[in-house]
Amino acid sequence: MLERLEAIHKRYEELSRLLCDPDVLNDAGKLREVSKEQAALEEQNRAYLEYRDVVRQLSEAREMLADKLDEEMRELVKEEVNALTARKEELEERIKILLLPKDPHDDKNVIVEIRGAAGGEEAALFAADLFRMYTRYAERQGWKVELMEANATGLGGFKEVVFSIVGRGAYSRLKYESGAHRVQRVPETESGGRIHTSTATVAVLPEAEEIEVEIHEKDLRIDTFCSSGPGGQSVNTTKSAVRITHLPTGIVVSCQDEKSQNTNKDKALRILRARLFDLKRQEEMAKRADARRSAVGTGDRSERIRTYNFPQSRVTDHRIGLTIHKLNQVLDGELQEIIDALILHEQTELLKRQQEAASPTS
Repeated sequence: MLERLEAIHKRYEELSRLLCDPDVLNDAGKLREVSKEQAALEEQNRAYLEYRDVVRQLSEAREMLADKLDEEMRELVKEEVNALTARKEELEERIKILLLPKDPHDDKNVIVEIRGAAGGEEAALFAADLFRMYTRYAERQGWKVELMEANATGLGGFKEVVFSIVGRGAYSRLKYESGAHRVQRVPETESGGRIHTSTATVAVLPEAEEIEVEIHEKDLRIDTFCSSGPGGQSVNTTKSAVRITHLPTGIVVSCQDEKSQNTNKDKALRILRARLFDLKRQEEMAKRADARRSAVGTGDRSERIRTYNFPQSRVTDHRIGLTIHKLNQVLDGELQEIIDALILHEQTELLKRQQEAASPTS
């Protein structure tokens, strides 16, 4: 562990020197690359420096105990040794977490797709609730939300809504949200007061850069049409809406929320690029499924991951058995407790597997 930390520290120092190099400063691409790598090592380097300092202080305190000290001073030094020992153990546990294999996509922005599933209009209304929940969570994190495409219903729900979230580490925190979300409540359209169960699916895709997914014009069929509002109501008489079909995969993306055809096309290409990138990732994960089991589920949209129960004000995440009774706060974007629990669970599982892999077989 210490050898890895020392190597990280040396690389961090090297990157700091590079950030002062005129050749790097004058090359925007290189500067961005070096800055990004250094930022990724920041927390590990800081933990290592603190750990090294605590080890030094602990060694000095133990040396003092070997000297002839009066009783009062000896007790003070013993207290310091105990405190430093406890801090050293805390740092060791933290460093183990920091050294776990990192998802290379964690720092990416995301494109989120929410679709009403079982439950008709009530499912569409729940999809709108989820859209607001993630929008409010993003605001709390200081992230930017951009609506990409929306297929609204007459009652204010969404058959489908697609939006991007731009912010450092967005994927690292939102990737656990992919799957089927279930709501249990009395719908506004229910006159008999019966509780209905509806579902909406969420897909969180890391947004791919152009260099990561190459899209050839010959592989695309681009259609333009007039955009329309709920129920087929015409809202635009010009052909500003764009539908892109990726011929090799059959993936279809359409965007009509903007008045500009070029803007709609750019948004559709961003969504297409994210879906192709996700398709590639899913294929790679399938190839090594035995070696890489997800600690908190597969991320499959059909997998039921969470239930929102209105009568009991309860939110239950089925993957880790977590239940909290503050549904209104969660739907208002207070997702931190749930996401932190999911991250901790995954880290614990990864540590367990590392220890199992490192232990000698009988």
